[in-house]
Amino acid sequence: MNLFNLHKPIIGMIHVDALPGTPKYNGSVKSIIEKAISEALLYQSLGVPALMIENMHDVPYLNRNVGSEITTLMSIILYEIKRSIDLPLGIQILAGANKEAIASAYSAGAEFIRAEGFVFAHVADEGIFSSDAGELLRYRKEIGAENILVFTDIKKKHSSHSITADTDILETAKAAEFFLSDGVIITGSSTGKEPSLVEIRSVKNNVGVPVLAGSGITAENIKVYLEYCDALIIGSYFKEEGKWDNPIDPDRVKMLLSKVK
Repeated sequence: MNLFNLHKPIIGMIHVDALPGTPKYNGSVKSIIEKAISEALLYQSLGVPALMIENMHDVPYLNRNVGSEITTLMSIILYEIKRSIDLPLGIQILAGANKEAIASAYSAGAEFIRAEGFVFAHVADEGIFSSDAGELLRYRKEIGAENILVFTDIKKKHSSHSITADTDILETAKAAEFFLSDGVIITGSSTGKEPSLVEIRSVKNNVGVPVLAGSGITAENIKVYLEYCDALIIGSYFKEEGKWDNPIDPDRVKMLLSKVK
């Protein structure tokens, strides 16, 4: 199964600097935009075939309710990156601001979003998330953004799933497929932690939508994950010392891509 006319693409993550109004914002919108563009150009020059942006520095995150200052600047960043590169591009707006992500992707001409809280309820560190699949896909239809793919986290990292403990990840994936997800994302327990291969194999063998690994992929384990996944989202490994908030390490990017080739 191909995504973006690419065979099992690697999706490189750009963690944009803290945005206006958040505790870690440094006071320069221009530098945020320029840094994000420079990282996109670097990824493209190194051969990463697809990219996405995320506001991970905006801690502590709000529960679905981000302000206009966040959506506006994320849209501008996405648009400027899309103007600068010729790669499939996506966005996630934390935490769970999926409608805002759809709007940003549509305005910028991007290809996909990463959505959390799509099916079933769970408790994240921002609080309780309820399913937004119905509302989100109706909004996508309303604004004419049906070309934007919605990849959905299931049993997502940094969350408690005690509410749905009697619903395993396969049933959650089937529910996401039934609710018209364009692909399901499986993660480890936290950022940088690899997902369960048992869970990935189970989901891949029983649903018809793409299966993406959303955390913990390294040069050491990528071959086995590529066997079962349709795409891999990689952030932490591409950074210096494998830490998500460090600069991109070109040598680590080259090493991982060499394993793919």
